[in-house]
Amino acid sequence: MLFNMPVVLDADLAQILNDHAESLHSCHFSLHAPHVHDGRLQRRFLNTDRWTAFLGDLRIPRKYLLVNSRAHDHSAYFEADALKQVLSSLASMLDAGVVHGVVFTDAYYLQALSDAGPDVAARLEAVPSVNHMLDTFDRVASLMDFIASTRFALPGMIILDRSLNRRMEALAELASRCRESFPGIKIELLANEGCLDHCPFKLTHDCHISLVNMGAVLDTHAINRQLGCMRTLQRSPALLFRSPFIRPEDVTAYEPIVDVLKICGRTLGAPFLTRVLDAYLKRSFSGNLIELMDAMEPTARWLRVDNEELPRDFLRQLSHCYRDCRSCTYCAELLHRSASPKGVSLEGA
Repeated sequence: MLFNMPVVLDADLAQILNDHAESLHSCHFSLHAPHVHDGRLQRRFLNTDRWTAFLGDLRIPRKYLLVNSRAHDHSAYFEADALKQVLSSLASMLDAGVVHGVVFTDAYYLQALSDAGPDVAARLEAVPSVNHMLDTFDRVASLMDFIASTRFALPGMIILDRSLNRRMEALAELASRCRESFPGIKIELLANEGCLDHCPFKLTHDCHISLVNMGAVLDTHAINRQLGCMRTLQRSPALLFRSPFIRPEDVTAYEPIVDVLKICGRTLGAPFLTRVLDAYLKRSFSGNLIELMDAMEPTARWLRVDNEELPRDFLRQLSHCYRDCRSCTYCAELLHRSASPKGVSLEGA
């Protein structure tokens, strides 16, 4: 199994990634630039030259720039100067050999970049973000048709929706059909996002992030804590086991089906990414499972799930889940078997 890793500007992380380059298929990165919005809140701005130098030292085969904000403001789509600035950054990185494609969510924006810079676009893959939630072949085929209609190159890999992570038969069927229709394509899954299963807050959360990056004043953390997923997990922590993350111990089960596992968590820093990569490379982890999960760091402050206490048939059991939580107690039993609170009670979970 190969991995797609987030990278941040950290020399120690770069050395670790280079030490394990044979296990890496690709990396993805955000410029954290005011003119290039990705799907996370941008709290600091960096320049393209720093990234170009950093990426040039990484021995990772494929490198992808995140332009995966859910939405952009009007000027980003239509103002020539705004588009030119983005395309200039891409062109300079292309000339330096440190970018191979862009990861996108906003199809309007991809079309705008293609129209404004067809020569630059033609040198780049357009890779669909996991936020396209590609869970059927119809979705995949429709999106690939769209990309083909632009000047961008078709992607060399495609990430399937995390809802398939524990639907092994459906995953295998979709992966097989993608390979038949797009020969040579790599099939990817997101490994360690701990968000709620089929999270009802996700699309609005993505939109809120886009609005903040466009200048709106929104406290997305407070919204999640008081109304959203953090509140849900605080009330019913057993729901974390329904989140379709892939444990390091279960990587082997996916090797016949997919080519690449994507690691996420770039906003959590280099120590987090180092810990996660080490666990997945070793196919085991001794510690609090939540500390491997992106989107669950607030939960890790009040809950510990001892990964070694989870059963060997964890994946088999949960891949046969029928979502009948009112009559099934399996996740609650897992919680009481493996979890210990940090200042809260688990009673009623």
